[in-house]
Amino acid sequence: MRITRSLVLFLGCLPAPLAAQVASTRGTVVHIPDLSWLAPTIAAATGQASVALAQARPALAQLGPTLTVARSRMIRAQAALTATGARLSRAGDQWIQAWDWDQGIADTPPTPWAQQDPADQLYRDARAALNRERFSTAADLFAQIYTKYPRSSYAGDAYYWQAYALSRRSGDEALRKALDVLRLQEQKAPNASTRRDAETLATRIQGQLAQGGNEEAAAVIAATASAAATVSASASPSASTIVRTRQSRNRDRCGDEDDVQTAALNALQNMDEDRALPILKKVLARRDAESVCLRRKAMFIVSQHEGAETERILLEAARSDPDGEVREQAVFWLSQVDSPSAVSALDSILRSATDPVLQEKAIFALSQQDSPKARQALRDFALRSGASEDLREKAIFWIGQGDDPDRLDFLKTLYGQLKSEALREKILFSISQIDDRASSQWLLSIAGDVNAEIELRKKALFWVGQSDYPLSELATLYERMPSREMKEQLIFVYSQRSEKAAVDRLMQIAKTETDRELRKKAIFWLGQMNDPRVPEFLASLLEKP
Repeated sequence: MRITRSLVLFLGCLPAPLAAQVASTRGTVVHIPDLSWLAPTIAAATGQASVALAQARPALAQLGPTLTVARSRMIRAQAALTATGARLSRAGDQWIQAWDWDQGIADTPPTPWAQQDPADQLYRDARAALNRERFSTAADLFAQIYTKYPRSSYAGDAYYWQAYALSRRSGDEALRKALDVLRLQEQKAPNASTRRDAETLATRIQGQLAQGGNEEAAAVIAATASAAATVSASASPSASTIVRTRQSRNRDRCGDEDDVQTAALNALQNMDEDRALPILKKVLARRDAESVCLRRKAMFIVSQHEGAETERILLEAARSDPDGEVREQAVFWLSQVDSPSAVSALDSILRSATDPVLQEKAIFALSQQDSPKARQALRDFALRSGASEDLREKAIFWIGQGDDPDRLDFLKTLYGQLKSEALREKILFSISQIDDRASSQWLLSIAGDVNAEIELRKKALFWVGQSDYPLSELATLYERMPSREMKEQLIFVYSQRSEKAAVDRLMQIAKTETDRELRKKAIFWLGQMNDPRVPEFLASLLEKP
């Protein structure tokens, strides 16, 4: 099995010491006749905000560029950990799954409890879709519960579960809709059992939006962090809540298998391949319902062996096992089999399977193959107009994480062919992960395209700001930005940079910009920056020339 590449990928994701990037520009000092109208804004920035922000500084620091970089690294690391950690033990794989985005909030709806309720079947279908990670379907079904049956005992919590499903999809549009649904729950079902989880979920969604460059969300998170600095520890999710969450996640998994048979399978792990594989093949050949858990265990043990026979067993299970989890495991482990037959099988599964979870596993497996055919399979799927948008986004992501020298040209061409804003947004992110000047310059061309959608332009500008693109060049963009909205985004981009020159640029805007609202924005973000020069500068604005 090919483990080295995953280990290298994981090690490459670990944060490296950030080199100090210090640049300085001397802003032009302009005397302004009357700055009295700025007094309330500056008072807020230097008074209440400075105290609250000092208390919340550790939390606010998470909103800086390091968080965005860490987020992309964690995506890669999670994949690598899944590929390597699961080899060590199944328990390790479960630990990785427990330590994720969902920790501390409800992530699995409780089992149905009201069989006579008119929305009971809808709830069952919605719950099943969510547990299978079919988030779009789940969101639609949960919405139908409170829309069609507002008096249902399931209605109050259905808002939360719809929002949770939306939050697991890609793109800002889904996240914003999730927030709207949570606000609706607060109005319509304030006593729902999921209200506390809903508040936590809303904060996390705001954090995701802030990471993506949404200025309003960043301001909300800043305010929340400031308030959280004075909240007692008892307000945080308790350990028992997290335990209950993990228990609910594992509730439907195998737990009643025959101890003797399980022990026998475990013993096969210590046997040589020639003795173990024939027995494991017999177990995997079973098709009775009672053997499902044994087949899942056998699939993991097979994956620990190497060789052509292991590949044949994985291919057969991926194609024909009636249990979805067994097929998914087989597809995942094929990612570690570097052979033409494995690539062909994965390509076939990706194109013909109807289970989106299985297709997602195939996308990941293909992304791990060092094969031109595997890379082409991902590109072909990204181009499929009739395929699931969520899956196409994942294919685009892994294309961007690859090392093809022509991946930038492909993604640029694909961007021009697509109409979906969500897919285009994913391409912007993927291109931002290609660490070279050409990718940043292309993103800047999108940011400057007056005919492009404003949200995409803002995203492109944000991702350039998160790169190592020279601040000296970003600083000159402000005057050339014809759109007021893009200037506002550029102010936010400056606020996310750690160089002293970024503070210099914001100070210059705060003193010389003729648009009052833009000056207020610059002052606000100066108040968020940990630079000893800021308080003195803000105070100077209140002085008459």
